[in-house]
Amino acid sequence: MTTHPHIALIGECMIELQHRADGSLHQSFGGDTLNAAVYLRRELGDIGHVDYVTALGDDSFSDAMCQQWTDEGLGLAMVQRLPGRLPGLYCIQTDANGERKFLYWRNEAAVRDCFTTPAAEPILTALPDYDVVYFSGITLAVLGEVGRERLLQALIETRLRGGKVVFDNNYRPRLWANVEAAREAYHRVLAQVDIALLTEDDEQALFGYADSEQVFAAYPQIEEVVLKRGADACLMRCAGERFAVPALKVDKVVDTTAAGDSFSAAYLACRLKGGSPEQAALAGHRLASRVIQVAGALIPR
Repeated sequence: MTTHPHIALIGECMIELQHRADGSLHQSFGGDTLNAAVYLRRELGDIGHVDYVTALGDDSFSDAMCQQWTDEGLGLAMVQRLPGRLPGLYCIQTDANGERKFLYWRNEAAVRDCFTTPAAEPILTALPDYDVVYFSGITLAVLGEVGRERLLQALIETRLRGGKVVFDNNYRPRLWANVEAAREAYHRVLAQVDIALLTEDDEQALFGYADSEQVFAAYPQIEEVVLKRGADACLMRCAGERFAVPALKVDKVVDTTAAGDSFSAAYLACRLKGGSPEQAALAGHRLASRVIQVAGALIPR
């Protein structure tokens, strides 16, 4: 991998409303790949270039998102602004144990047309020139069938040019018409993935895999498979070797939002900087343990 990698993360950023104990709502922004992009930029430090790939509206919330991303050091060259459109919105309700309930308003979000607009053509053409292309199961869901097909072709070309494809499974059943449609979409992209960042619960929900052995057996073609298991040890298979790295103990969990996203970002950043899989998993656990002790998706720098 180059010493100054160019990385593109594809997905959706939404308006986030955090429901607080006193009944008030705190407004911010979040989304799985956006969270990963911000944390990746922070973890990489001075090396690399991180672009976020999405579509927004021409409203004040979209303006504020772009300003925040600029402040975080993200590149905006791959962000489309669609006239008359809006970003999606979600509300997080958190119980006493830190577990979350999400309420979504996203059906008309601009990102749904991200890869079907005329302006998408140069973006799709540019994607294969990145050293790393990162996306998630939520990305697949919100892009729709046509957008997914165009993304798949870009992933194929990325690998042909020597780039790496990174996928975080993040399966959300409510975003799909049915489980069969989701399985087909996942299977098609997983054939083009170099690093799979998987959550054990999502693999069970989508494919019915009963344990980690079944998950690893399902992806013999993927060079690097990382199985995230919350408070349990992270399991990995890299270049035929297996590793297990225990999670860090956290006494008080405040909010598990972006726990997996932050782990993925720190893991990838460490690998891009030359760290071993075990070092990368420890970096992931370290960042995730900090994130879950603070309310909201993005903790202060």
